[in-house]
Amino acid sequence: MPDALHAPVDADAADRLAERGLRMVLVDRTDDVALRHWREAVARGFLDPVNTDAEHAEVVADFHERRAIGIYDDGTAEPASPIATIDAWPVPVSLPGGDVPAWAISAVTVAPTHRRRGIARAMLGAELRTAAAAGLPLAVITVSEATIYSRYGFGPATSVADLRVDSRRIRWTGPDAPGRLHLVSRERMLADAPAIFERARLRSPGGVGLSGLLLTRLFGRLSDDAAMRAHRFVRYDDEAGVAQGYLSYTAIEAEDDSSDSRVDVHHLAAATDDAYAALWRFLLELDLIGEVRAPLRSTDEPLRWQVDDQRAIRTAAVNDHLWIRVLDPVAALSGRTYAGPGRAVLDVADDDGFAAGRFLLEVDASGSSSVSRDATSADDVPEIALDAAALGSLLPGGVRAATLAAAGRIRGRRPGDAVAVDRLMASPVTPWLSVWF
Repeated sequence: MPDALHAPVDADAADRLAERGLRMVLVDRTDDVALRHWREAVARGFLDPVNTDAEHAEVVADFHERRAIGIYDDGTAEPASPIATIDAWPVPVSLPGGDVPAWAISAVTVAPTHRRRGIARAMLGAELRTAAAAGLPLAVITVSEATIYSRYGFGPATSVADLRVDSRRIRWTGPDAPGRLHLVSRERMLADAPAIFERARLRSPGGVGLSGLLLTRLFGRLSDDAAMRAHRFVRYDDEAGVAQGYLSYTAIEAEDDSSDSRVDVHHLAAATDDAYAALWRFLLELDLIGEVRAPLRSTDEPLRWQVDDQRAIRTAAVNDHLWIRVLDPVAALSGRTYAGPGRAVLDVADDDGFAAGRFLLEVDASGSSSVSRDATSADDVPEIALDAAALGSLLPGGVRAATLAAAGRIRGRRPGDAVAVDRLMASPVTPWLSVWF
C-alpha cells in the first residue's frame, strides 16, 4: 500500500491543471529557497505578514513530516512563488473507544489572481485520492472558511466555544484537587507537555495528535520574543507525582486599574478530572485578574458546574472546528465503539465515490462492531440515507442523527430510524478538538 507522505503528485490533478497552464509540484523539503517561497504564499493566503528569518527557521524542521504541494504559473512576474498551496500529513484522530488514522490537510490557499479556475478542487481531490490510496479511512481539516469544504465531502464534526469568565463575581465550588501545582519554565513544560497532551486528547472524540511546532507553539514561539516573555506555565502533578495537566497563559495588565487585568489562556490540557479542576481554580483565583479568556474550549465544559454563578461564564462564540471526510466507511465505522448492542444500515451517497455504498453496522454487547458492505433493507433494522459529509459529522458521536434528520440532512427509512441510530452512535463525551492545525 502506498505511503501517502512520500507519494508523488496526483497525476489526474496534475494533468487537469496543466491544461490550464499550471504546474503541480511536490515541494522539495530539502530546498530551503523553494520552501520559503511556498511558505510566503501560505502567509499571503492567510493574511499574515511576510515571515522573518527567525520564523522560517523555526518552522522548517516540521516539513520533514509533511507533504507540501505548490501550484505554479510560469507566466507570473515571480514564477518561483506558487499561486496555490496545500500540505498534509498522517495523524491519529480519537473516536469513541480509540484512535483512527487520518490524513490531516492544511495550508489550503489560492492567490486572488487565480480564483475560480478549479485549483482548490484539484488540490483537495488530489489529497483525498492520495489518502484513500494509502488506506487512510479519514481526512481531517480545521477551516477558516466554513462554506467551502462540504462540497468536498467534509462534515463539521466538533464545535468549540470561546469563553469569557468574570472571575471577580465567581466563587469556586468544585472539588479540591489532591495533587500539586507547579510554576514551571517553558523548557520544563516542553519536556512534559507531549505526554500530557496525548493523554488529554484521548479523553474526548475529535482529538488530533500533534507534534513539532503545532504542539510547541501552544507555549509561545521562539521567533516572537515579546510574546514569549509574557507566557507563563503551570503544571499539575497528581498525588503520585505524575504530571497530569498543564496551563499556558499570558496576563495582560489593565492600564487604569491593575485589579481589572485579564488572563488569556493559550492552552489548558488535563488528563484527569483533578488536573482540570486544579488548573481552572488556579485561573479563577489569580490576584488582580478580572477576566479570563479561553478560546477553543469544549461546548460542554465541566467548569460551569464548578462555580457558584454560571452567568459569570459567557460564551463569546461557538463555531465548527474539526471537519471530517470519510474515505472508507468500513474502516471508519469499525474504528470506534458504540452504545450497542444493535444494528443499523447506512446508505451513503458520495459524488466522488470514496464512501458510497450501503453499510450494515452490527454492534455486540461490548460495544465492538463489525461493518459490511452491500447491506440489504430489513424490517427489524433501522436505516438512514445520508451523504458523506453527514457521515463525517455523525462519526465522532457529537451531532445526533435525529438532529440531522430534522434538518433534512438525513432521511430515515421509517419514522424513528434516526433516533434508533442515535442509540448506537451518540458519544457519552462531547467531541472536542482544542487546537488548530
